[in-house]
Amino acid sequence: MPHSALLTRVRGEYLEMPGLRLTLEQAQRLLGVERMLCRMVLDALVEAKFLSLTPDGHYARLTTGRHPYPAKADIRTGIRSHKAS
Repeated sequence: MPHSALLTRVRGEYLEMPGLRLTLEQAQRLLGVERMLCRMVLDALVEAKFLSLTPDGHYARLTTGRHPYPAKADIRTGIRSHKAS
């Protein structure tokens, strides 16, 4: 598979499956390519800022990867419990 076609395929996989996180070995199996080529393609997508490499070795979309400062939400229902008198 030509390099540009493989780049397009990997982008497509990540776009079709939001939240997809793959290790190098998982990506290699999914794509059916040898390890060195797989790493080159994934690293090219990291350089292009499409993917990020997480500290635990997963490749994830940059927009869906772990953010170093996660947002915190305060969830309140606004429903008050009433005591029976």
